Amino acid sequence: MTQTHHVTLADNGITKVSFGNDLPMAIIAGNCAIETREIALKTAETLKNICDGLGIGLVYKSSFDKANRTSANGKRGVGMEEGLKILQEIRQEIGVPVLTDLHESSQAAPVGEVVDILQIPAFLSRQTDLLVACAKTGKVVNIKKGQFMAPQDMHAAARKVADSGNDNIMLTERGTTFGYGNLVVDMRSFPIMAESGYPVIHDATHSVMMPSTHGDSSGGRREFVEPLARAAAAVGVAGFFIETHPDPAQAFSDKETQIPLEAMPALLANLQRIDAQTKEIAYCGITNAA
Repeated sequence: MTQTHHVTLADNGITKVSFGNDLPMAIIAGNCAIETREIALKTAETLKNICDGLGIGLVYKSSFDKANRTSANGKRGVGMEEGLKILQEIRQEIGVPVLTDLHESSQAAPVGEVVDILQIPAFLSRQTDLLVACAKTGKVVNIKKGQFMAPQDMHAAARKVADSGNDNIMLTERGTTFGYGNLVVDMRSFPIMAESGYPVIHDATHSVMMPSTHGDSSGGRREFVEPLARAAAAVGVAGFFIETHPDPAQAFSDKETQIPLEAMPALLANLQRIDAQTKEIAYCGITNAA
């Protein structure tokens, strides 16, 4: 029988959040890229209020550098130094754990001093040196499945982190390349990845991207975020990764896939109901963050 791992984020000053395939769902949510301090703080505070009201654990996410833009002219964010300052402020002022992705082994140590979860981008999920460097920080490592990888391949990626002495691992499904300019989510991926024992996350917004469909940028089908997330909740996952923005049309990146911030309460409530039925959890009076 596969050992079931739980990942728990708990520290003085932040709300406790736990991820487990057999626990009530938690979410990783925030802006795709850190655009301004004001937008990041507004999003984090709004999400905290929504999740507190629903009893859902929250990790705030945003990227200080979107290094894998389709075009060299694409906006990338505020950079590591300024981005980490903003994430640290959110962590301290809003009181939630924070996540960001990184792209180079040299970034692991400074990023690990600030954030609770280091995220490995999908394109870099087989980069051994990056995985090992992140593992050595002792922080939680969330590995996104490469669009080119089979779900069972993620077991080997997880072992690279575990063999480096860090068992605080999460695995994220974000769709598989389906021809050119399209992705598909194979619902079999979730139980196959869960065979590793580690919490499995559904990246609900990147899964509906249409890579490079605008030539110098990617498109997407936002209307399919909720149907796919509902399906993932019915299969059973530890939680969801959802990018959201107060005004997606004005966002630096992923304009067509980020969820309007005002739509998050209804989306999360719907997913929570399915999650409860799937896991036979009575949410009444139970808070993931408790």
